[in-house]
Amino acid sequence: MTLPALLPPASSAVEDAYARLAEVYSGLRIRELKPGEQAPAGDGWVGADELAAGGPALDGYLAWDDEQIQRDYGQRARPDVIATFGLHRYAWPACLLITVPWFLRRRVPRVAPAGAAFHRTLGHMAVRVTDFACLPGDPAARLPGARVVPDEEALRDEVRHAVAGHLGPLLDGFGPRMRRGRRALWGMATDEIVEGLWYVARLLGEEPRAMAELDLLLPGTAKPYVGTPGFRVLTGPSGEQLPTRDRASCCMFYTLRPDDTCVTCPRTCDTDRVTRLIQGV
Repeated sequence: MTLPALLPPASSAVEDAYARLAEVYSGLRIRELKPGEQAPAGDGWVGADELAAGGPALDGYLAWDDEQIQRDYGQRARPDVIATFGLHRYAWPACLLITVPWFLRRRVPRVAPAGAAFHRTLGHMAVRVTDFACLPGDPAARLPGARVVPDEEALRDEVRHAVAGHLGPLLDGFGPRMRRGRRALWGMATDEIVEGLWYVARLLGEEPRAMAELDLLLPGTAKPYVGTPGFRVLTGPSGEQLPTRDRASCCMFYTLRPDDTCVTCPRTCDTDRVTRLIQGV
């Protein structure tokens, strides 16, 4: 991939990537915190470190999922299902904090849980990027906090470490409520990385490149992650090429609607997948 030709903003290596994300996906707005600026709190905001602590803040966060499930599906969900939904709704955008700058600019920010706050109803995140990795020749290497790595594989390793460093504490916080072992939790982390970037890449018109990049990022041997992206291509009735994937973990939606599985669920047969993909469901 060609490195950016222009100098980045004077104070940020990721601002332009987050701005590009906002252009194509209105459901998420990411704002970098300035040096010394406090992360927002209250009025719907929750810190990632608060969720990782697994205490009252997590209780309040999951109460929203409990209420939403009752409102939308007319039934109570099991506590482990509520926790699974809640983790997904944080982890999906949180992975984009790291994967979007990597995909668009070949820059990999590190964001500690203490440096991220989330407002779920607004779809806003506030983040503090402490340092970032980039490739040789990137103008961003001149910025404070830059770490130059030698090649693309080293940069992929930075992505894997950055996501693990951010999500790992969250898995510790949510895990006891989800009643899943470590392998299942990291399978879910694998899915969040893949599903988020795959979706955004379609909006950017770069789906094939994203699929290829994700296959290299998650080859199935990169611990603690579990599984590969699981991409494959189905053929529609008129010869359409329909990319799909098989999830590494279960989203638990079947517990609410047993006959309405996700299109990427291994339980969904290829015939149903083709029909739903053609219909855009």
